[in-house]
Amino acid sequence: MTRPPEKAPERPVRPADPAWLQRVAQEAGRGAGGVPVELLGAFLSVLVEAATTGRRPDKAELDAVGLNGRRAAELGVSAGNAVQLYLSAAWRLWRELPAVTRFADSATTATAAEAVMRAVDRAVASLAEGYTAARRDMMRSEETLRRELIEDLLRGDADIGALVERAEPFGLDMAQPHQVALASPTGRLVDAEAALSSLERAVVQGLGDRDVLVATKDGSIVVVAPATPTGTATPAAASSAGPARGLGELMHTDLRRAPRGGPWRITVGRPYPGSYGIARSYEEAREALGMAVRLQLDMPVVRAADLLIYRVLLRDQPAITDLVHAVVSPLAKARGGAGPLLATLDAYFATGCVVTETARRLHLSVRAVTYRLERIAELTGYHPTEPAQRFTVHAAVLGARLLGWPQRDLPAPTPPD
Repeated sequence: MTRPPEKAPERPVRPADPAWLQRVAQEAGRGAGGVPVELLGAFLSVLVEAATTGRRPDKAELDAVGLNGRRAAELGVSAGNAVQLYLSAAWRLWRELPAVTRFADSATTATAAEAVMRAVDRAVASLAEGYTAARRDMMRSEETLRRELIEDLLRGDADIGALVERAEPFGLDMAQPHQVALASPTGRLVDAEAALSSLERAVVQGLGDRDVLVATKDGSIVVVAPATPTGTATPAAASSAGPARGLGELMHTDLRRAPRGGPWRITVGRPYPGSYGIARSYEEAREALGMAVRLQLDMPVVRAADLLIYRVLLRDQPAITDLVHAVVSPLAKARGGAGPLLATLDAYFATGCVVTETARRLHLSVRAVTYRLERIAELTGYHPTEPAQRFTVHAAVLGARLLGWPQRDLPAPTPPD
């Protein structure tokens, strides 16, 4: 009986052979999606030593892995890919390790495997810690730059060239028209960061554009968004969000879900192009917010364009004061004061001068509304149902709301020249 020929012993490869380690690293890098193998540092050598001697990684080696985690974050490598690089390198090295180093028995192999697993565990923990620290620092830096950019955009007096350059990393195309919206809580906002993150996601999803900046300023949430025409959201966003809505409606829908801070009052400035356009839209939204509070508007979303008539009236306050004195101040002589009659006029004009709708809104009978309109005509000399006098009465009612009358006393009328 002939013996089978003996296999020639394989030439042992030194575990720390740089060519072998480099090949394993390259394969791991490709397996992790093309992550730079330099991020492994001396990790493979540490694993080989752990397998052959049982030595655990020391502090300096783990600190080096943490620095590689920071480098991965700075290079834009995702946390998942960075961890995958290390795990891929570990199992590839272990797969080939028995062929390049001889373990005496199964117990020795198990001991080596345990040492390698412990080394991998500690290294990956250091990698993640370094990565997280770098991302936290980057986010702080980015948040600081974002806040400074928004402050300069809203102020409108920064250098345009530098502003365009600073806006580019945030995806802001200064040549396109943008609009600014403000959201002001009536209560205390507990978790501002959560509200900001949720609101930014909602606006981006609704508008189908990442060209959005969200921050807090003077107790309000500020949103700078592209003046995207209605209906340009992505199909996925449109299917999930329902019919396309404006910026103010998107913000209101999301903020209603905030646990504290509501109800919210949202004002939206008109869209304008350029860096100065953002500052102009912000001023309109801010002015509209103050006017909405002053007029005690109960609308959740107020557009600056809808308040243009009030801006016109406020530009000549002495004239509007004289108009209120001359037209509606006699209503104070009515039983119960001017308040009920002013409320009737306000509802009458808001419903398009329809008596039946006015009565429904005020929970009155049609006869009661008709009587009030006639009483207003008797006291003021102006009949709100007459087309020729309707505008004068309406302007006086708006002026009274702006001046806070009758809750506040009217300023003295302007004396004649």
